[in-house]
Amino acid sequence: SSVTIYYSLSASYTDSSDDETSPRDKQQKNSKGNGDFCIKNIKQADFGRREIEIAEQEMPALMALRKRAQGEKPLAGAKVVGCTHITAQTAVLMETLSALGAQCRWAACNIYSTQNEVAAALAEGGFSVFAWKGESEDDFWWCIDRCVNVEGWQPNMILDDGGDLTHWIYKKYPNMFKKIKGIVEESVTGVHRLYQLSKAGKLCVPAMNVNDSVTKQKFDNLYCCRESILDGLKRTTDVMFGGKQVVVCGYGEVGKGCCAALKAMGSIVYVTEIDPICALQACMDGFRLVKLNEVIRQVDIVITCTGNKNVVVREYLDRMKNGCIVCNMGHSNTEIDVASLRTPELTWERVRSQVDHVIWPDGKRIVLLAEGRLLNLSCSTVPTFVLSITATTQALALIELYNAPEGRYKQDVYLLPKKMDEYVASLHLPTFDAHLTELSDEQAKYLGLNKNGPFKPNYYRYGNAFLFSSYFDRPVGGSRDNRVKKETNI
Repeated sequence: SSVTIYYSLSASYTDSSDDETSPRDKQQKNSKGNGDFCIKNIKQADFGRREIEIAEQEMPALMALRKRAQGEKPLAGAKVVGCTHITAQTAVLMETLSALGAQCRWAACNIYSTQNEVAAALAEGGFSVFAWKGESEDDFWWCIDRCVNVEGWQPNMILDDGGDLTHWIYKKYPNMFKKIKGIVEESVTGVHRLYQLSKAGKLCVPAMNVNDSVTKQKFDNLYCCRESILDGLKRTTDVMFGGKQVVVCGYGEVGKGCCAALKAMGSIVYVTEIDPICALQACMDGFRLVKLNEVIRQVDIVITCTGNKNVVVREYLDRMKNGCIVCNMGHSNTEIDVASLRTPELTWERVRSQVDHVIWPDGKRIVLLAEGRLLNLSCSTVPTFVLSITATTQALALIELYNAPEGRYKQDVYLLPKKMDEYVASLHLPTFDAHLTELSDEQAKYLGLNKNGPFKPNYYRYGNAFLFSSYFDRPVGGSRDNRVKKETNI
């Protein structure tokens, strides 16, 4: 059928291409004669447009936001420079920001996750996009620079995922921060970098920590990873999960999602943790808490999701059994020490896109996925509905920072106001034909609440186990804020 043909063609566009010419060496223009972009192939734009239309169906809140705010144009005059995964879902966000009045320039935050056909559709639609699947490290920074360093256009808002864009502007163009009103950051990695800048007194604009908003934590980190971990592993290895022994490193929201999915499929799941609270949660959820060296010889699959570095080092890789699958669900490629595998005595064999065999001299081999980069966005897809929640949160955070009166936000890192978190959630309820109960005046007075919210105090964590800052935090070097930052999520 034509539908089948479309899907197979579409998949081939993203996964591979016969054209090995670097996009940097090609001059391309869209149908309007504009060439301010750098992508794989502008001819894929029609396929990308269909992908975006499918995503729009599953992103009701962004579409509602477009309708509600299009007349007001709350981002009129905003010049947003973005560095995120470039997928059909991000395209819906970018086109929403444009509909709300913003000008956008965009690069990819991951060298493997770009959907080439979507990048083509955005370029055809007039967006300045610099990204393609399979960029080199040099391409990655070149694309970011092309977004930022352009004559006659200077950003006044940053939307970042991982902190690389923010880092590049600090390093190369620090004067730009004089005009930048704020940064919106999505990942735990990027948020951690922002807190480090803040602590050192080097953060010169307000920043919004979207990662620790409740909607993002629960949906993008927990529910999203619960669905996408199996998808990524199945597409790359065709592995059967029943009876397999799996170790998941980190039991934050991402780890919780991965463990829940694997347990439901009949896997025997072990967990490693540094935080006693998350560790206790793992035990209460029925998982065996271990140190990695206790199980490394026997497990069939190793999954990292700590946000840390050197979680799986060469010593552990040497001791793994033949055929062990190794992958990462954290944002950065720092968790698995892939560099230590690039030595003369080890042989690398490319099995298929994003799947490598690394072979030891005695014939033992491990299966490394996406070269230790983010599995679900490198090797599969993530549920669009989940990304709708994150993208809506990002859009509202941009609107808030851009329109905030002088002095409301200082040069620090802020959480999204709870009222906005609740607004994001409420925009998604109609999808489920869900009907909220309303408080009576008497009930609202009894609880001491406004009838329209916010309904919970700021310290309420919706099932997350965070401690209040107390005497016990201090000796180990951290306030409650530090505990939040170290939580093991993307």
